[in-house]
Amino acid sequence: MASEKSSSVLQVTSSGGTRRMMTPLTAQVALRITAIFFTLIAISVTVTNGQSVVVFGLEFKAHYSYSTAFRFLVGANVVVCTFSVLSLIFVSFLSRPAYQHLKNYFFLFLHDTALMVLMISGCAAATAIGYVGKYGEKKMTWQPTCGYVKEFCNKMTVSLVFSYLAFSAYLLLTLMGAHNLMPRPTE
Repeated sequence: MASEKSSSVLQVTSSGGTRRMMTPLTAQVALRITAIFFTLIAISVTVTNGQSVVVFGLEFKAHYSYSTAFRFLVGANVVVCTFSVLSLIFVSFLSRPAYQHLKNYFFLFLHDTALMVLMISGCAAATAIGYVGKYGEKKMTWQPTCGYVKEFCNKMTVSLVFSYLAFSAYLLLTLMGAHNLMPRPTE
């Protein structure tokens, strides 16, 4: 089973028209590195984001730490980033024939699935708060606040985009992991 995994390749065509082959291992490493960069960008944008405004003579401050959903998003990004680095080490061991067991691929699949779910839950929580911040909630008489702190809201949107991109990377990793676990026909 392991030898079949190592023999499969993905064809990638560059803009010049030359074809080169990308192994699933290379794709795994590339997606994990991409997820690391996306989460690092999301963390840095969120943590450094803050804005103060004066409304009717009162000073209001907007900061990610004032919202549990935004703190959860930062926490999710930190966990995903950290475990992405650790999983890179694990994936490097999978390139060795002695470690290419179905059990190892299953644990990697579970790892990727857990991080994907964590990432989408952080994104969903922050998106819900962001939506209320931008549009308010009329039935609850919550007024939109993004009209006052536009810079803060725009930076949180950028952070959310990068968080969703990290989720997308882990969605692809989960799909690749499920593909690795599928039974192969014997010839």
